Amino acid sequence: MKQPIPIRTIERLSLYRRLLNMQLEAGKLNVFSHELAILGKRTPAQVRRDLMAIGYSGSTRKGYDIEKLIEKIRIILDDPIGQRIAMAGIGNLGRAILSYFMGRRPKLSIVAAFDVDPDKVDRVISGCRTYHLSKMEEIISQEEITIGIITSPAAVAQEIADLYVKAGVKALVNWAPIPLEVPEDVFLENRDIVMSVEKAAFFAKNHK
Repeated sequence: MKQPIPIRTIERLSLYRRLLNMQLEAGKLNVFSHELAILGKRTPAQVRRDLMAIGYSGSTRKGYDIEKLIEKIRIILDDPIGQRIAMAGIGNLGRAILSYFMGRRPKLSIVAAFDVDPDKVDRVISGCRTYHLSKMEEIISQEEITIGIITSPAAVAQEIADLYVKAGVKALVNWAPIPLEVPEDVFLENRDIVMSVEKAAFFAKNHK
């Protein structure tokens, strides 16, 4: 039975792909593990282990073929037909994510955003159609959405997570500053901005 790829490896593969695309745009055709390691602030051994985990090896003379490696990572990370995403919460953070994300990954598209504010629904924001939260289950089914982003206030984040799960999404990215509970078969990624800044502040305070 084939071993599943660890989550941390998936994160690093996403990083490698971005770095490899930058190298390709700069005119490079090949890269060695130690070069990719320097760019990604990793060790050469870690890079080699990650790429071996997806069944890719380079040449001792030329290193990794950048285009072929990008394609291999694409096969691992991307759904061939693409995946559709919804976002709940069209505040400052939600708008920033919509603006930043649109067009960056052709296989990942935010196709619907939800809110309860009448001034934010039934509009198009950064190319994304917005709806009232009460329409979530209907739109997620209609648009075949499998991923949900939560950028709502903490007080309603669990309620929104429950709505997403009921609607059938398989993975959630939570930007609300509160832990959430989801079924075991739903992947949950927590992104707490305040916690990250406070962690950085702690280390800055202790290294004056």
